[in-house]
Amino acid sequence: MLLLLPSLVFGGTVGSVTKSKGSVFYRSGASGSYLPLATGKVVEAGGWLKTGRNGWVELTLSDGSRFTLANDTELEVASFAVGKEKREGAFSLTGGKLRAAVVKLAGKQTDIKVRSATAVAGIKGTEFLMLSRGPANVLFGAEGTLSVTSTDGGSEPVAADMLVQTTRGYRPLPPVKVEPGTPLAQARERFNEATGGSPPAEWGEADTLGDIIARWNINHGHYLADSGKYQEALHAFQLALDLTEVAEIRGDSLLERGAVYGRFLRNPEAALAEYLLVLERYPFLPQAETALFTAGQIQYQMGLEEQARTRFTQYLERYPAGRYRGSAETILKLLKKP
Repeated sequence: MLLLLPSLVFGGTVGSVTKSKGSVFYRSGASGSYLPLATGKVVEAGGWLKTGRNGWVELTLSDGSRFTLANDTELEVASFAVGKEKREGAFSLTGGKLRAAVVKLAGKQTDIKVRSATAVAGIKGTEFLMLSRGPANVLFGAEGTLSVTSTDGGSEPVAADMLVQTTRGYRPLPPVKVEPGTPLAQARERFNEATGGSPPAEWGEADTLGDIIARWNINHGHYLADSGKYQEALHAFQLALDLTEVAEIRGDSLLERGAVYGRFLRNPEAALAEYLLVLERYPFLPQAETALFTAGQIQYQMGLEEQARTRFTQYLERYPAGRYRGSAETILKLLKKP
């Protein structure tokens, strides 16, 4: 009974650290300083948990629910209380990898939320995995069902063996089934290893989660665009950008966004902006060749002849044997005519 009434008996106590390894830290409030954390530490409402590069920690709440933080993760335990008829809790994931296993309590309403900067996961009694990186959120359902709501108000359910994503506050993309043998299944397996009953021996594979899901999003964006779901395709490509720092994947994402704007949405200005970003950020990647030629092509079609002439001249200088050489030479000849 004492454990089930933390807000009444212990003031602000919500649980304790039952397992930990590596660099793990705790602070009692947003303005406090992080201090090293040991197993058995009592966690109070308003407390923050943080793991370092090799850190891992399991927080067990007073009702037996568990929150497991993998490395490079920060979580605020804003509030948690179990009353006679209702269980409530508020948590904020500022970044990292989290597993939440919330036990079901018969006869009690449950209102537990895990917030990131751009989304809210509403929990009734379920288990799920949540990756938050910058504005991007990735959620894998493990058991039961939860809802994910973005800051624009859109919401999608996350059931077991399903994936839901959102970034920058956009409405979450529709749920996707995690099929065995796919990159998504591989990512989920690495996520499970990082947040299971004990930490992995090495963190290398867990750290590539964002890269795997980003690459998958490029393929998923292709599918969405081919299905005529152009805004969802742009969302998937933006997720790829926000989930990884791998330059090649980011370059591909920008090219794909440019293609959707240019080919399907008839928005040459937006398409041109994506291609110019490739040239600005990744001028030495292979993607820059396509970006340079296509930028010139768009400017030519928009009647910006001087800019187009400059682009095609640059293209022939940088890629004398490039795959668009013939087309660039043809358009330059047309531009030279009075």
